[in-house]
Amino acid sequence: MTENDAAPAGSTPASSNLMMRVLAALVLAPLAIALAYAGGWIWAFLVTLTSIGLFVEWLTVVGAGRVVLTACGTIVLAIMGFCVAFGALKAAVVIGVVGGVVIMLLAKDKFIWAGTGFAYAVAALLASILVRQDPVNGFVALMFVLLVVWATDIGGYFAGRSIGGPKLWPRVSPKKTWAGALGGFVASLAIAGGFAASGFGKAVPLLALGAILSVVSQAGDLFESAVKRRFGVKDSSHLIPGHGGLMDRLDGFIAAILVAWIFGYLRHGVHSAGSGLMVW
Repeated sequence: MTENDAAPAGSTPASSNLMMRVLAALVLAPLAIALAYAGGWIWAFLVTLTSIGLFVEWLTVVGAGRVVLTACGTIVLAIMGFCVAFGALKAAVVIGVVGGVVIMLLAKDKFIWAGTGFAYAVAALLASILVRQDPVNGFVALMFVLLVVWATDIGGYFAGRSIGGPKLWPRVSPKKTWAGALGGFVASLAIAGGFAASGFGKAVPLLALGAILSVVSQAGDLFESAVKRRFGVKDSSHLIPGHGGLMDRLDGFIAAILVAWIFGYLRHGVHSAGSGLMVW
């Protein structure tokens, strides 16, 4: 989540929040990279747990956190994660469709919000696992998406705090600025350029891809902010110190990894989506 909305520079709460963010990132980022490198069922297990957490948080935010919905979503997502991890993608899709229908029926008056939240969690689950499953370029492609999103987040945070200026979309996110959005965008191009300079792909396509994913990441951030504002919620949870919940931390990544997987799939197919992103 691009944090241009911190307290003014120099304030004690802002400094404390930044310190918690940094400490949490120093623990979680290396862990995520290590598990992504391991790949296979280990990465699939982490992604499945995260997707379940996303769904639970979503239900809480929209006021549909009923035990039966939470249990149903947890079971369906767990089965889907197991199926995808061991190559049964078609079974996972069928289970997801049936499970989504059941969840919407159980949600009654909240069926649209519950269904959207389930689709949100499923998108995170499938895209994150399938990009990594590419046996040749899966890890590199996943790292590309992760680092572009992280750079967009960090660049946006510091540019927004140091420059300020006109607001990006005050109705949805009152403290995010155009300076922060541009700072995150420029930082993402630096990551893409670094991948190209390191021999992981051609410069022009990677710069274009980095630019697209940065914009998509920021759009995902605004989408999550719009949902929380709609229901009067500040943070999706307090799971991660300094960051809020999983939705707060992963909103940009979910949008970016979904678009990245679709793009890679269209170029190289379902089992080589990573190569579809990195090979030109």
